[in-house]
Amino acid sequence: MSTTTTRTTQSPGTTAAAATSPLSAARTLATTARVLRQLAHDPRTIALLLLIPVVMITLLRYVFDGSPRTFDSIGASLLGIFPLITMFLVTSIATLRERTSGTLERLLAMPLGKGDLIAGYALAFGAVAVVQSLLATGLSVWVLGLDVTGSPWLLLLVAVLDALLGTALGLFVSAFAASEFQAVQFMPAVIFPQLLLCGLFIARDRMAPVLEAISNVLPMSYAVDGMNEVLHHADVTGDFVRDVSVVAGCALLVLALGAATLRRRTT
Repeated sequence: MSTTTTRTTQSPGTTAAAATSPLSAARTLATTARVLRQLAHDPRTIALLLLIPVVMITLLRYVFDGSPRTFDSIGASLLGIFPLITMFLVTSIATLRERTSGTLERLLAMPLGKGDLIAGYALAFGAVAVVQSLLATGLSVWVLGLDVTGSPWLLLLVAVLDALLGTALGLFVSAFAASEFQAVQFMPAVIFPQLLLCGLFIARDRMAPVLEAISNVLPMSYAVDGMNEVLHHADVTGDFVRDVSVVAGCALLVLALGAATLRRRTT
């Protein structure tokens, strides 16, 4: 009887401690496993995630078939942009679907914190991003002949960080969308300005001063700069370290904002 009483009084306390813990490795990994299982049952989404960057970079290679230097310049930049865009779209829509279907509300009714949920999603889609970036970078360097002076593994590092940034942005904007249609419409608002100002079409120091100042605070600018550092330098430069630090820092900051603004359900 005494043993039973002790267990009865300890169990709620244990549950409350677990519920108030801001971040738990066990709960985060359980969320990661659940998201990966859901993805495994959706082979079309996996195929699109993995093949779209590969198809686009292959198409770009043969568009610039007569100008290999142009392909080297634009191809390296796009290796950082494609993962960001695709992961942004998939993550924003997938998270919104969780909310509108009621799954998110049921999950947050359990001892699962918002930080656990956001971190679990980031790890799951980050794993997909690693495979996606491996395929796109490997194809570009070893099959399509992308000529880089630095290590291809540094290209892969930047591509993975960009994909994580896209995942973080997708999780963040999903809190402000009421439907999948609205989630898609966030893309021109969040992604397109960065695409125009990141230095892909013209060097950032040749833009109008106002536009250059804006580009200096956009994370995609540092993603493209990091790719260009690997393209032109054999060693790891100080600018490269700065660029990847900014991209990684922005991803962590946006993930924290995503956890803070995550709503249980769509109104």
